[in-house]
Amino acid sequence: MNEEGHRVAVVTGGASGIGLAMARQFVSEGMKVVIGDVESGALDIAVRQFQDAGVIGVRADVTRHDDVVALCEEAVRAFGRVDVVCANAGVETGGRFLDVATEAWRWVMEVNYFGVLTTARVAVPLLERFGGGDLVITGSLAGFASGTPFMTPYCASKMAVLGLAECLEIELRSCGSAVHVHLLAPGPVRSRMIDAERNAPAGVPIDEDAERRAFMEDFRARQSAEGLPAEDVALLVSRAIRDREFFVLPHHDRAVAALRRRLDWVENGVVPGSRVAGS
Repeated sequence: MNEEGHRVAVVTGGASGIGLAMARQFVSEGMKVVIGDVESGALDIAVRQFQDAGVIGVRADVTRHDDVVALCEEAVRAFGRVDVVCANAGVETGGRFLDVATEAWRWVMEVNYFGVLTTARVAVPLLERFGGGDLVITGSLAGFASGTPFMTPYCASKMAVLGLAECLEIELRSCGSAVHVHLLAPGPVRSRMIDAERNAPAGVPIDEDAERRAFMEDFRARQSAEGLPAEDVALLVSRAIRDREFFVLPHHDRAVAALRRRLDWVENGVVPGSRVAGS
């Protein structure tokens, strides 16, 4: 514990959505927070919301190892330690499978998978240095739910994150580490994820296919109608940290149903819709 008795959290992708809600939750619990985000303007606005609450903003691109290191080092410099790291930054783009450019695939995987991997590799030894702590990894219900058309890069990246988080938690437990992993896997949440293409780097083509656009507009409508408030998700994360729970499932019933569907597919040897009619 630092000399003022505060716990310290680092949150990537913390300028909006779930990341910002987690920052608010941690502040409400008396924690000091360092927010990292690739959007400088949104980051400045987010930090101003907290005024004197002990929140610092650092521009950080999780696809850059040095940025992640600098983000965590700023937390240590400012507050003396790190207790919680949230690998939360994520993006989405897609389209018809054969139309999604390689550059778009690489962008999604670099942020959603390698960004989490980089953050975890920086966070685990840092947390161990201060006697242990918690690594929160933001996955998605898409990581183990039924497949979704036009969103293959996103779904594939979240499935990879699920495997990474499970393996890391098992390894840490087998080694007697004081670092605990928590996998947050939400379904629809009211956030800006659906507008993630705003941050696509130059050179990443965005699929403007009409069918893909129509699908995403329907997705947006369902997110607005069915999505949980990000604050509710953040509260579940806090409880999971307190109770040492690995899975954080804001849409628990949907998660269970998705896993049962997948088991049915395994037992029947087929994904629904994949057989040619009459075969």
